[in-house]
Amino acid sequence: MKEVSLCQKFRTVRSIVLLLLLAFHWTVFAQTNTLLVETTVKHYDENPAGVISGTVKTTDGMPATFVTVLLKEPNLSTYTDEQGAFLFSNLKEGFYTLEISMSGLKPQQRTVQLKKNETARLVIVLQEDAKQLSEVVVSASRRLNNKPVSAGKIDVNPMDLPQSLTVVGQGLIREQQAQRLGDVLKNVNGIYVTTTRGAVQESFGGRGYSFGSTNLFKNGARINSGAMPEMSSLERVEVLKGSTAVLYGQVAPGGIINMVTKQPKFAAGGEVSMRVGSYDLYKPAVDFYGPLSSSIAYRVNGTFESAGSFRDGVNSSRYYVNPSVLFKLRDRTEILAEGDYLFHRFTPDFGIGTLGGTKIADVPRNRFMGTSWQYNKTDQVTATATLKHNFNDAWKLNASFSYQQYKRDYYAVERVQAAANGDWTRPLGKILSDENYYTGQVNLIGKFTTASLEHNFLAGADADNDVITNNDFSFPAVSGLPAGSYDKINVLDPGKYVQRSDVPTATPIRKRVAPLDRVGFYAQDLIKLSSKFNVLAGLRWSYVQTAGIDSTNLLTGTKTKGKSRYDNAFSPRLGLVYKPFATTTFFVSYSNSFVVNTGQDVYGKAVPPSLVDQYEAGVKNEFWSGRVSANVTVYRILNNNLAQTAPYLPDGTPNNNSNIKMLSGQTKSDGVEVDLAGQPIRNLQVSAGYSYNFMRYTKTNTTIGSFKTGERLVNNPAHTANASAFYTFGNGLLKGFKAGVTVAYVGDRFAGWNTDVVSVNPVTYRSRIFPVEGFTTVDVSLGCSVKKLSVLAKVSNLTNALNYYVHENYSVNPISPTQVVATVAYKF
Repeated sequence: MKEVSLCQKFRTVRSIVLLLLLAFHWTVFAQTNTLLVETTVKHYDENPAGVISGTVKTTDGMPATFVTVLLKEPNLSTYTDEQGAFLFSNLKEGFYTLEISMSGLKPQQRTVQLKKNETARLVIVLQEDAKQLSEVVVSASRRLNNKPVSAGKIDVNPMDLPQSLTVVGQGLIREQQAQRLGDVLKNVNGIYVTTTRGAVQESFGGRGYSFGSTNLFKNGARINSGAMPEMSSLERVEVLKGSTAVLYGQVAPGGIINMVTKQPKFAAGGEVSMRVGSYDLYKPAVDFYGPLSSSIAYRVNGTFESAGSFRDGVNSSRYYVNPSVLFKLRDRTEILAEGDYLFHRFTPDFGIGTLGGTKIADVPRNRFMGTSWQYNKTDQVTATATLKHNFNDAWKLNASFSYQQYKRDYYAVERVQAAANGDWTRPLGKILSDENYYTGQVNLIGKFTTASLEHNFLAGADADNDVITNNDFSFPAVSGLPAGSYDKINVLDPGKYVQRSDVPTATPIRKRVAPLDRVGFYAQDLIKLSSKFNVLAGLRWSYVQTAGIDSTNLLTGTKTKGKSRYDNAFSPRLGLVYKPFATTTFFVSYSNSFVVNTGQDVYGKAVPPSLVDQYEAGVKNEFWSGRVSANVTVYRILNNNLAQTAPYLPDGTPNNNSNIKMLSGQTKSDGVEVDLAGQPIRNLQVSAGYSYNFMRYTKTNTTIGSFKTGERLVNNPAHTANASAFYTFGNGLLKGFKAGVTVAYVGDRFAGWNTDVVSVNPVTYRSRIFPVEGFTTVDVSLGCSVKKLSVLAKVSNLTNALNYYVHENYSVNPISPTQVVATVAYKF
């Protein structure tokens, strides 16, 4: 009998599930989509608990989202969802006072009489229209606990969630004139750039772990981290720290980053801007939005960027466009179709390199070690369709489907590993890859009451299909140099050797196709036991098929079929929240997950998954009537089988293939995070954070290639910190003028490779680790707004600090020196 692949099975099951969901969707929709005009509604069950529900709108009838609604007695709070709706249930009869507020708006109060066994419904209209409210949101207070994250998949007050989260909004992204994602994440405590390997991408770390493509999302769907995302299109960046395996499956420990793009609006408007800066930076951008009809809205934003660099001979150009259309099918149903395209061509740059493998070369910051012809080109296309439907006040369905294509064409000399005297034989590297990635998810969300318990329930399913095609190349031989070499130079004395300038022919010799299929089913319930206690319980079952890599020898036509691997596991999650006051939350949580490891071991076998336990506890506080948030979180992450690049092959020769890995043993990551944010006085927005992390090997063995117990892992600073303050003058000659400062600190860390075992009798270690000092950058921003025109200016790295992002020991990229950037924008 012919074997049916997991992917084929999944497609069949997916079709059946989608048909059932659509049938259920339209059946319930037809039964429940009626306009509610009652002020009170009788319940015909035996539960005597009353309900207060309502909708908050703007003056032009649009829903007001993320507005805080406070029930003063018994001191409960929630916020409006994406439809502007809110709900309080399980209430006794009596009089209740609601306060509706948002930073930057005048609070409103409403008094409601709730009778036994009834539901009171309210419609509250703010004094602002949708466009005015949008402006308020952009400049709203940067509190920590006043906004949910869509990455959490449920509408829940962050104070009720046993997890740490951070949202960087559009206002701060604009004020800081962020160019890359790393600029935005300076504002997120404990998240930092680890490396910029070859200057072709930014890699991030948090809580001791690297965030790769499995941890980077756009609008809730994974994206390839090889393309540097465009910041001008973002509404916000969400960072959900801690365990996210129940919701997203095989993600690295530490958390996820979700970028949310700007959405269509029914209020017409837009912006045109021009950014210029040091080293020939030119970046015009446009953003248009508005209604196409009473039920269809659109948005299109795009930009072009051309830039040089403080590095000699390095430049880049990129094009980006992001269209989206929102269809309001009925009062309770909408479909959002969005996509974007990014083309980026730039010079790959492996920095200044190391001498002898353990010493950063002492050369000028601007010295470029590459060739004049090397290049890196990335094309990334994404398309997403999202369906949202509210069956009624309690139940809703969200479904989305996303497609991504990522292409990379790269050719360069690479890996700056010079001898102690500076001599370096430049190796060639060529990449031609194509990734096609499909993902879909369906989530059913319900808010309901059983007995005296309030539930915020989530059940869902997701599936991914990822196919990556890569090519191997050979290069012409050079007399006297190893295979794959280009020429020899000296990084300390560029005039010592004559450098080549021609472009050698790269001959494709092998094509490899690597498919990956994932399916997951999950359920989670946030149960409100009382006004003071919440319990969060969740469980996910994941199935992963890592298909064997099929390869074709392009010289002989010989085909080799790889052997597939199948992994599955349950991932539980449990959390407890205690709220002694509406302004204070204590929480603890535990989760277990598994991470599928790519590549193979030194004997050609698949690397088993890594098993991870995560423990977290913390306190969230709101002070001074919600003007300031202060949170403290502690955590422990145990990875029982951390996979890393194997240092040696079976014959003892060094391994330079990152796809050949080994399980290095148990690691333990302990840490604490302290966050502060808010508006302590009028017109002053502040945020600050400090993080300590101790990530080390705790259980290793003494076989050749193993690592040293107790040693801190490379690229993990013990201390990081961040702070920012922005003040807007509200009166006098300086009215509309804004000034701000942003400070980011990354502490001492190790680079290279961790100490490993080279002999077992007796046990002998080899140290390939070297220290990199910590550094602090200071950015100063100034701006002024007059009616529809605004001007922003920034001096980054004001003190001209010098430091490096180090990938292993061959990509040592200096941080940018002092630079100036300015943006002129006109809104209409």
